[in-house]
Amino acid sequence: MADGYHGGLGALLDGRRLSPVQRRIAHYLSEHLDEAIFLSSVELAERAGVSQPSVTRFAMVLGFAGYPELRQALRPLVLGGGAHGAAEPQESLLRGAIDCEIRNLALVRERLAAFPLKELGEQLAATEPLPVLGLRVSCGLATTFAYYARRIHPDVRLLTHGGSELVDGLHAARRAGAEWLVAVVLPRYPREAVHALEYAEKLGLRVAAITDKPDFPAEIVLDAPVSDRLVFDSHAAPLALAMALVEAMADAAPLRTQARLEEYERMTDETGAFLPGDLA
Repeated sequence: MADGYHGGLGALLDGRRLSPVQRRIAHYLSEHLDEAIFLSSVELAERAGVSQPSVTRFAMVLGFAGYPELRQALRPLVLGGGAHGAAEPQESLLRGAIDCEIRNLALVRERLAAFPLKELGEQLAATEPLPVLGLRVSCGLATTFAYYARRIHPDVRLLTHGGSELVDGLHAARRAGAEWLVAVVLPRYPREAVHALEYAEKLGLRVAAITDKPDFPAEIVLDAPVSDRLVFDSHAAPLALAMALVEAMADAAPLRTQARLEEYERMTDETGAFLPGDLA
């Protein structure tokens, strides 16, 4: 996650998966490195808006025994003469995050031919009902996918709550004839989601996963990288891939898609669901 950070600090962060709290520390260091190298862990924690133990854990994630060792390693970046100690503006951080998303989208575009979108779209279009799973942060993308899939599919069942309700939902979908489960599983990965997929497979459901890991344990994996440059991840590339899958489902049943979309348009016109003209 080096993009958008001070060059030397970026080298330390490169390839490391940081928690949201740790990203706040990294962002503060990047923007205030010239003063941060003189702060204690308590002072850094206060200025970054985190706890002192979080600063220690951050240093340990980067391979140091504690914050004093990390601070000693950072000082040459400012005092050694070759690096710029000036703080990077917030705009630079945001530009780096957007640049990362552009690269992620370009990667998905390059790999489109490798994804079995057509075949999977046909399978999902044919299964009724179609359960869609997404817990915690994955709930948003799962909800978006299910919202659009419902426009073209007669029975999409969204599962975004865990516990016995999730188990009941999977069991009911299978009992009603479901053959596939679409699961959105993005970092940080909930244990409950993995357990739910294991249970789904025991029920006989085939699993298609939208995730960021190519080796995710599912029959079909549609993987797209997420951007981790800000405090919280952003999911532009997985969203694009999810919408491509909806498109494949629509193409797999063109007559049904046309009929359902026309029916939906009539309904929204009759009920005045949307604002008219350019305000819609």
